[in-house]
Amino acid sequence: MAVVSGMIRVMEKAARKAGQRLRRDFGEVEHLQVSRKGPADFVSKADQRAERTLYDELLAARPDWGFLLEEGGEIHGDPNKPRWIIDPLDGTSNFLHGIPHFAISIAVQEPKLDGSGWGDIVAGLVYQPITDESFWAEKTRGAWLHDRRLRVSARRHLDESLIATGIPFAGRGDSVEWTKIYGALAPQVAGIRRFGAASLDLAWVAAGRYEGFWESGLAPWDTAAGCLLVREAGGFVTDWRGISHPVCDAQVLAGNDALHSRLHKQLVGALRA
Repeated sequence: MAVVSGMIRVMEKAARKAGQRLRRDFGEVEHLQVSRKGPADFVSKADQRAERTLYDELLAARPDWGFLLEEGGEIHGDPNKPRWIIDPLDGTSNFLHGIPHFAISIAVQEPKLDGSGWGDIVAGLVYQPITDESFWAEKTRGAWLHDRRLRVSARRHLDESLIATGIPFAGRGDSVEWTKIYGALAPQVAGIRRFGAASLDLAWVAAGRYEGFWESGLAPWDTAAGCLLVREAGGFVTDWRGISHPVCDAQVLAGNDALHSRLHKQLVGALRA
């Protein structure tokens, strides 16, 4: 049984409050699919409302902390205190199209001791409002789904493995790079999935549902919580060079403890070809 810290309780309370509103808005956006104008403006407002709810709840709990927000940008707090990294609606396109696969992502990042910038992620939570799944982790305390301890998958062979990715689309991502990696991996694995919410992809690697995940061109709010989840569940997260950063976003390669190095070898070989 997990002993839930005050920090995680604060994060979960905020995520559940924002998630309740997102569930209501999601019901409305399905009706808006038939309108001539379309639901894009409505979804933007839903995103902003969720972010405001998270901001208000977390600011009340930690008034001297800063924020890095997808919509609101950076808000400075006490430079000696941590900051929140928040994505209020990861999977906006899914939400827009009435697909019930999206999440709220919240992470806590500490400042470096020497004052030179931001350091480790020490807590993270990914909440799926539709399924009511709350994936959370704290540094050195493991990763959890509600009160169940998470471990990465125990599979040791690529041909048994399910790998997640994000496919480049209009105005985002490197399609040539992605195609090379896909061409190297697809013949060797049991399947490749693209579900459209990177925070949940990483949470699912931590939960053992996927053996690995790769994507490029992401932002810190997409991956900060998910990186910690994978690591605390016994997996690895690096960039294309195999370097582990507190937040991997521009390049993300996540995998279980047995397969990350093999996935990295395939990726590097594909990009050199």
